Amino acid sequence: MKRIIVTGANKGIGLGIVRRLLSEYDETFLILAARSLERAEKSASLLLDENKTWKNRLITLKLDVELDDSVAEASEKIHSVFDGISEPIHCLINNAGVGDSYLSMQRVLDVNTWGVKRVCEAFLPLISKKQGRIVNVTSASGPNFVAKCEANFKYILTNPNVTWPEIEVLMYECLIKNIKEPGSISPYGLSKACTNALTTCLARENENLIINACTPGWIATDLTKNYVQSTGKNPEEIGMKTPFEGALSSVYLSMSENVGTGMYFGSDCLRSPLDRYRSVSYTHLRAHETRHDLVCRLLLE
Repeated sequence: MKRIIVTGANKGIGLGIVRRLLSEYDETFLILAARSLERAEKSASLLLDENKTWKNRLITLKLDVELDDSVAEASEKIHSVFDGISEPIHCLINNAGVGDSYLSMQRVLDVNTWGVKRVCEAFLPLISKKQGRIVNVTSASGPNFVAKCEANFKYILTNPNVTWPEIEVLMYECLIKNIKEPGSISPYGLSKACTNALTTCLARENENLIINACTPGWIATDLTKNYVQSTGKNPEEIGMKTPFEGALSSVYLSMSENVGTGMYFGSDCLRSPLDRYRSVSYTHLRAHETRHDLVCRLLLE
């Protein structure tokens, strides 16, 4: 049984990832993590209403990625639940994130980048050393940010030998610049670019694991609802996909073979550059149509 933790999984893309793994891979056991245990349990209940056979493959976990104590307690909880199994986790999917325009840069970085680092540090000892995985859900906003940023920032954010201290220094520099020049830097794009760089760093430092980042694509979630409302159209009319469809790349990286490590993938499950946007294409899925790919194609067509 492949045990998979998904953070921020009580709604949106996180819930889509849990639903997709449960429905497409019988060998998976999902740990639905959210900062509110009540919300996590409510979402788990909704899933079980859809399919009662998932009951033995799903548990919930209270996990607030912003808080050291919460992350530590969550790690200890998983250790105790699977007592006797030294490395019980197959994959950690860091999906929790924020991006509302009214949030401070500090808060966005606390959740989207420092939060990912915090969770990875706590759960790395629990991840299987034999092909265990980490998937960091980022965004095309990351490469878009890098494409427009200063040369020294671009070098750090695309350097295959980047270190965590270098990423942290960059974030602090951006925090200071944002105080002097409010609105000059996109907090969300910055946070996702930094998390892509963190992914590169983690993969290099943990060669026995498979660690990648990916974008879910342009998805209708709480993060995008204000934009959708401003257009006066519905998500489908402006080309947005559902959270279930947005789970495609995360599921691919958590379950497929020979995906490589230390890379950033587009929503079509193809490797993408860190410093510019790449248009997506789903036609390649036909070439090696696994049961997962088959479902993907049927949904997309």
